Amino acid sequence: MLSAVLPTDPEVAARVDRIELPFNQFGIDPYGVDKKQLGKLFTMLRYFARKYFDVQAYGLDHVPDAGRGMLVGNHSGGIAIDGAMVIATCFLDLDPPRLAQGMVDKFMARLPDAGQMASRVGQFTGLPEHAARLLEDDRLLMVFPEGHRGTAKLAKNADTLVRFGTGFVRLALQTRTPVVPLAFVGGGDAFPTVMNLEIGKMFGVPYIPITRYLLPVPRRTTFQLLFGRPIRFEGDGSEDDDTIAGMVESVRDRIKHLIEQGRALREGHIQPSELELG
Repeated sequence: MLSAVLPTDPEVAARVDRIELPFNQFGIDPYGVDKKQLGKLFTMLRYFARKYFDVQAYGLDHVPDAGRGMLVGNHSGGIAIDGAMVIATCFLDLDPPRLAQGMVDKFMARLPDAGQMASRVGQFTGLPEHAARLLEDDRLLMVFPEGHRGTAKLAKNADTLVRFGTGFVRLALQTRTPVVPLAFVGGGDAFPTVMNLEIGKMFGVPYIPITRYLLPVPRRTTFQLLFGRPIRFEGDGSEDDDTIAGMVESVRDRIKHLIEQGRALREGHIQPSELELG
């Protein structure tokens, strides 16, 4: 576990104390999230977000400072760097800090100790009942509708979008949750995947990414993280598939636009003041 190898930074511990979660006297919340483990996690993530990478976040005022919210974004990069940086940003840059809780792929639960470690820092297997319960308890949920198909993109396609799952929209409707579209740009530069080996399935993972320099280690780079204006859908989740598909496509279009804005910013074609996040 993280606690065995990493001391918690005092400033990080102070921010963990400000997270609005119902920890009991032992520092455990009703989902099994461990306050001490959060301190270790965010001490590590702060190093990567502040020192190793440079995360430039825009539109943070679009993230709810309290209550339920669903952060929905694109995958970018051969491993889940994007999710880690979103979690770090919501903790380090929001005031008050918030814990973004992701729905991890089901293969994580099959890896030794991985599922338990993930749940202790608030990241749970992507089952609908888990997600619905978190939102009903006014948590901040992080969703990547591309699934592992998104992280499997090659570097040349890192800032494109593959097919979205539709369950997140029905969930947002059923729980009356605003959807905050987000774009993560730069993952392909940090992790330039040139191919994926299906041999990974032998080890319980969907694939093993191979980079231009062979090693599965991300390079230092700058990331652009853009949060768009929340979308509030009308309905109760019982809508027909075509209606749901239209809602999904509207979110996908918003994320695509945010990616384009992030690319333009990254390439120096626009300035932060010219971003269109609405």
